Amino acid sequence: MPFNRINRNIRSLKRYRQVLGTLIKYGFGNIVEQLNIDYYFELGKRIVSLGTASRELERLTQAARFRLALEELGPTFIKLGQILSTRPDIVPADALEELQKLQDHIPAVPTDEIKAQIHRELGYPTEELFKDFEQTPLATASIAQVHRGTLKNGEQIVCKVRRPGVESIVATDLDIMMGLAYLIEKHLPGGELYDPIGLVREFRRTIHRELDFSREGRTTDRFAANFSDDETVHIPKVFWDYTGHSVLTLEYVSGIKISSQEELKGAGLDPQIIAKNGADNFLKQVFIHGLFHADPHPGNIHILPGNVLCIFDFGMVGRLDDDLKLHLTELLMCVLRRDVDHLISQLLYSGELHDDSNIKNLKRDLTEFIDDYYDIMLQDLRVGKLLIDFVEILTEYQIKFPSNLMLLSRALFVMEGIGKQLDPNFNMVAQLKPFAEQIIKDRYSPTSIAKDAARTLQSYQALGKSLPKDIKEFINRINRNKFKIDVEHRGFERLINDLDKSTNRISFSLVIAALIIGSSLIMQIDKGPMLFGFPILGLLGYSVAGFLGFGLAIAILRSGRM
Repeated sequence: MPFNRINRNIRSLKRYRQVLGTLIKYGFGNIVEQLNIDYYFELGKRIVSLGTASRELERLTQAARFRLALEELGPTFIKLGQILSTRPDIVPADALEELQKLQDHIPAVPTDEIKAQIHRELGYPTEELFKDFEQTPLATASIAQVHRGTLKNGEQIVCKVRRPGVESIVATDLDIMMGLAYLIEKHLPGGELYDPIGLVREFRRTIHRELDFSREGRTTDRFAANFSDDETVHIPKVFWDYTGHSVLTLEYVSGIKISSQEELKGAGLDPQIIAKNGADNFLKQVFIHGLFHADPHPGNIHILPGNVLCIFDFGMVGRLDDDLKLHLTELLMCVLRRDVDHLISQLLYSGELHDDSNIKNLKRDLTEFIDDYYDIMLQDLRVGKLLIDFVEILTEYQIKFPSNLMLLSRALFVMEGIGKQLDPNFNMVAQLKPFAEQIIKDRYSPTSIAKDAARTLQSYQALGKSLPKDIKEFINRINRNKFKIDVEHRGFERLINDLDKSTNRISFSLVIAALIIGSSLIMQIDKGPMLFGFPILGLLGYSVAGFLGFGLAIAILRSGRM
């Protein structure tokens, strides 16, 4: 399937050249070469000129070069890297560490442009909306810029404004990513195992949600409602009269960053209580509400007087339904109880363990993994690290985990690290155990079993109603010769492309041979215009054949296939 058929709406070929050129600049030219970009674009010249990375870049690790390439490519690719940093199932450990360093090296947008964006979104100039609007941004990022301000009634606010033009940049880059994902799955060995097309689709959904600030406002309100009765947590208020798709206005809250331990102690706050409150709050998000903050780094958590946590920036959240919560709980309890057989049965039951997996070897690796952790004292056990290591083992056996569990593993790892910094004796296992036990207790209660039985009965009832109709339709299709079975051949596209290349080279060689033979015959005939005593047509034929032959030899050498 030609590349331009799946990617008709590429808005900027210049941007495509920039993306590929940046990948080559940072030493990924071999991958670009394998993607057969020129073949799909059907251009008369190469889209990019392949080269090598500079000596300075060659000294860096591949993971570091990949991070630098993403940073240079801008907002969309930085966000993609941040999403990948939460996916230990598809990204190696060294690359995860590098991607977690990703920064938005984006200069601030002039305040006049920010004010114009607010005017377009809310319908009024900032002078009419706010009593005061600070010129210098409080924070800048690839997607948005944050300014402090004051409402007409004197309330202090922060205004998060989407950078003008970022939507069109994201749309163009998403088209490019989807095209590259198609080529990666088609041409790179083992590319289909990582489902690059599915990954880009998931990323497109995530970034579109993040671009809609009204959605983030609703999520913020939902968190506020979930913890409305919890005095240990404060969620900033959303001012909906000053909020839209590209503008989010929140209550300004002045607190101390959770990682600033000296400031916390100087203000008379208790790090141990803060660590406990933070863990309880996060575990309630996961196991009670099923909606958790997926990016709980220290910059998103400030501490208010009374050891109260103020949590903000709900652009990235994860969700767990009841079945996923129970599944996660069962897996954790299996590891903590050293029950490998039950762990394997859970993977089989969930459908995550397919027939190609080597169950015997998997059981051996899981046993060794559990033995390693079992010897660690309970107070030293890191649940977040345990989950990440567990996912790495499953990845080796091509067992796919839901993306929300990947987000949870990363978020839990970060929260546990914050807790250990605040209190060296902090124990996430002790915090987690009551929640996990309650989940299992509720799941196997008589009420829950009765609900499951009722749902199962309803499913069979619906099946009983539709089955006669489906059977009748099936028989009618057979009688009308309308019954079809679609068979999809996988893995033939690469072979077809290679055969196509080989055929073109053979045709090219025949043309070169014909030119050489024809020119040789002309050289035997001393007729026509002459140059240095030789027929000009013969010399011209030799020259063209030599030029074409040299080009063919270079193409074969660059492909690495003699």
